Amino acid sequence: MPSIHYILYDGSEYILDALLGESVMIVAKNNNLQGILAECGGACSCATCHVHIDPFWVDRLPPKEVLEEEMLEFVEDADETSRLSCQLKITEDMDGLIVNVPEEQY
Repeated sequence: MPSIHYILYDGSEYILDALLGESVMIVAKNNNLQGILAECGGACSCATCHVHIDPFWVDRLPPKEVLEEEMLEFVEDADETSRLSCQLKITEDMDGLIVNVPEEQY
C-alpha cells in the first residue's frame, strides 16, 4: 500500500496510506486532511484540490491532461509543480509521493 506525504502550509506533515486507484484528493478527504477543499468532488471542474508536487516527483507522474491544464489556469499560485490532486490516481510507483498543500484554495 503506497504512502503519500502531505505537507501543509504550516509545515506539518501527514503520511497517509493510499489504496491503488484512489486519487491523491480522495486519500486526503477520507482522512479529514485540511487544506484540500475539493468542492467539485473530483470532477476536475473547480481547482480547489490544487497541490504543489515536490520537484523530485514532477517528472515521475503521468502528464497533465488538457482539462487539468485548463483548470490550473484559474489557480493564482500555479507553477510547473502544480497539479489537481483529483487527477492523480495512486499507483505503486507513487509510494512516498510528496505533495505540498497551499495556504488557500481559490
